[in-house]
Amino acid sequence: MEIDLQYAYRLLHPMHTFIISCGGKTGKPNVTTVAWAMPTSVNPPLVAVSLSPQRHSHSLIEETQEFIINVPTFELLQSVYACGTFSGRSFDKFKKAGLTPIPAKKVKVPAIRECIAHIECKVDSKITTGDHTVFIGKILAAYANQGVFTERYNLEAAKMLYHAGGNNFAVLDPKIYKP
Repeated sequence: MEIDLQYAYRLLHPMHTFIISCGGKTGKPNVTTVAWAMPTSVNPPLVAVSLSPQRHSHSLIEETQEFIINVPTFELLQSVYACGTFSGRSFDKFKKAGLTPIPAKKVKVPAIRECIAHIECKVDSKITTGDHTVFIGKILAAYANQGVFTERYNLEAAKMLYHAGGNNFAVLDPKIYKP
């Protein structure tokens, strides 16, 4: 079966869903939902997030060169949806999504209290890839709620969200399989 090329990227789904927090020079924080995020290096510790330049968060990250990758759980499904649907140009998305900004450890933009893990980043570089920009962030701090992560996630405790394409999300079966 041939796949329409505009949906070809969805063959890579489901993808882990994150809420990116950022803020511009005015200091007003913003959040957006992304599924296009990944590690790119262990040493130095680097991660990449891909955002459309049309997103308000894109311009805020350009201004401050900082962002935080926050890991939501299934319980935050409505907040995740709101963060990806409404524009921070028109709304206070923290308020609209029912999320609480908390001080970060190393960057000026806030983390999200309701999320179970956080990766604070300073932009190391960026690459334009067609209609998106890939921001490569150097990890300055990483932390998680007690009991959800040691060297890997406790999937029963974490109940993380995965984007399945469009407005569809999923969770993982918490059972771990080893070959």
